[in-house]
Amino acid sequence: MTHNELEVELRKLDPRERARLAAALLDSLEELSDEENARLWAEEAERRHDDLLANKTLGRSATDVFRDIRERLGG
Repeated sequence: MTHNELEVELRKLDPRERARLAAALLDSLEELSDEENARLWAEEAERRHDDLLANKTLGRSATDVFRDIRERLGG
């Protein structure tokens, strides 16, 4: 099963089950070493960079990102 197929199936779970799964997955990340965390973040940064270069995603300005965050936080 591919990542995308798995994601499609997981989204079929009810919200409570998805939340439990998300919590379990987040907890499992805390078991990783600092080196493993650094490697995973570097891979994610490279993937995002490649997506930007291939026009698979649109970038957003930092100004817009921080404005949206402030709005969500109520300030």
